[in-house]
Amino acid sequence: MDTKRQSILRTPIILLAVFNLVVLAVRLWPWQEAMNLPGNGTIGIDPAIALAGYIGLGLWIGTARKDSSRKLLFSAAWLGVLAGVFLVAQVVLRTRQAAEDAMAGSERVVILVCAAIVLGFAGLRAARAGHGPGFSAVCAIWASMMACLMAVAAVLGETYLSQAQNESSDPWKDYQGLAIGTPAMQALANSLNTVSGFLLIGPVVGCVIGALFAWFGGPKKA
Repeated sequence: MDTKRQSILRTPIILLAVFNLVVLAVRLWPWQEAMNLPGNGTIGIDPAIALAGYIGLGLWIGTARKDSSRKLLFSAAWLGVLAGVFLVAQVVLRTRQAAEDAMAGSERVVILVCAAIVLGFAGLRAARAGHGPGFSAVCAIWASMMACLMAVAAVLGETYLSQAQNESSDPWKDYQGLAIGTPAMQALANSLNTVSGFLLIGPVVGCVIGALFAWFGGPKKA
């Protein structure tokens, strides 16, 4: 009977988190050298802990039993895919366009707003189905998890591209103390900060926006 339960795309989300965790571990190899990164290596450890948390959260949310709740989580995951497309586009624009291009910056803001609105709709759908702000926020968090994992995959992919373009075959050896002296190390540190931002801030934004959409857009009680 459990085999006929509505899918909520838990397996793809968990696999994507595991994939990102493996890519991150390979990118930071050798790990003992990664401890020389800013904050005694916390800049590399924080994303790993967050990805492990995503795996645990995915397992917990996947325990939802009501078919109606699972259907809403399923649709929320697909809304997360749409939001993830926006976030991936934002990552591509950030890396491809010049930092001093003000127009490019405004375009990225618009893309982020579009992604946030999509996450809000995940909460709104739950509210319209009769669920309270709490479960609506959970649906938005589920959508944000999918979106952020897609964005993290894009960021980690960019780190490999930037590494391939660098002349040094071993950028770790150019690293002295806590100073990030080479462009490769600066790019890696910035990418790790971006990954942490997506993983830690994304679900919070999804929770808040999902609850707000549910509060203002849900059916009003007489």
